[in-house]
Amino acid sequence: MTTTLIPRTRGKPLPGVTPRTARRRPRPAARRTAVAWLFLAPFTLVFLLYTLIPTVAALGFSLTDLRGADLRTPFAVDFTGFENYLRLVRDRTFLRDILNTALFVAVGVPLTMGLGFALALALDSGIRRLRGVFRTVFFAPVVTNVVAVALIWRYAFNADGTVNKVLGAAGLAGPHWLDDPHLAMPVVILLGVWRNFGIAMVLFLAGLQAIPRDVYEAASLDGAGRWRQVRHITLPLLLPTTLMVSVLLTVFYLQVFDEPYLLTGGGPLGSTESVALYTYRQFGSGAFGMSSAASFVTLTLVSVVSVVQFRLLRSRT
Repeated sequence: MTTTLIPRTRGKPLPGVTPRTARRRPRPAARRTAVAWLFLAPFTLVFLLYTLIPTVAALGFSLTDLRGADLRTPFAVDFTGFENYLRLVRDRTFLRDILNTALFVAVGVPLTMGLGFALALALDSGIRRLRGVFRTVFFAPVVTNVVAVALIWRYAFNADGTVNKVLGAAGLAGPHWLDDPHLAMPVVILLGVWRNFGIAMVLFLAGLQAIPRDVYEAASLDGAGRWRQVRHITLPLLLPTTLMVSVLLTVFYLQVFDEPYLLTGGGPLGSTESVALYTYRQFGSGAFGMSSAASFVTLTLVSVVSVVQFRLLRSRT
């Protein structure tokens, strides 16, 4: 009995399979790709309608002199190129608001991260039985209605508010916090820190709980104290979490709007007005071209600062 071996060559169809029937059979990879796009379709549609298309439209508006009266005939608006961006550079109010926003970032981010890390460290090491209760209490400002919080803070920092009453009971004369250009900014930053330290605390606590306990036990056997363990073990192993927290907080403070708008309205004398609040005022006045240009300046600042943070912190991880 003899057997006949049929040689096979790559790229040639099997016997009895025509090119037409071969095309009818979907490949497994193509089927997986089709299923993946099917699941991505809802998100892709929402992203196109509410993010990508509005962003492209806003970029086009920033290159025109579009105003509120021109909305009925948007295609008849004159193309001005980068004139809106040049006007922003020459606008002293916008430059002042950039400095205010930079102050929000420079002061608010370290304070929020420091307070969040300290509380996370305390919850991870010293307060374990009531960890869930304290974590809920500290996270409550994040989910509290910002309008109600701003009203309470405005009452507390008024000339005859709670803070000045406490200072008066201690024999100190309280200042006009929200009416002083030098004191209003610290109050607004303090409100931002109070609202956001819970996010930093939860993220740092998750990072601390992911560190193996064997590392600390080995360090304690070698004679390392608590602070040396924090410095040489906790901080280096928390660098990825620190990177994420710093980027999130920086993006928030670069786009800060609620705190200055609700607490001081950008005053006094524009000392607490941010770039986001400037963009809102331009939009409210009908200057849609200038508003779009200011929003893209904010987007550029957020992108540049985020990239720099990733480069600086990732090089140490």
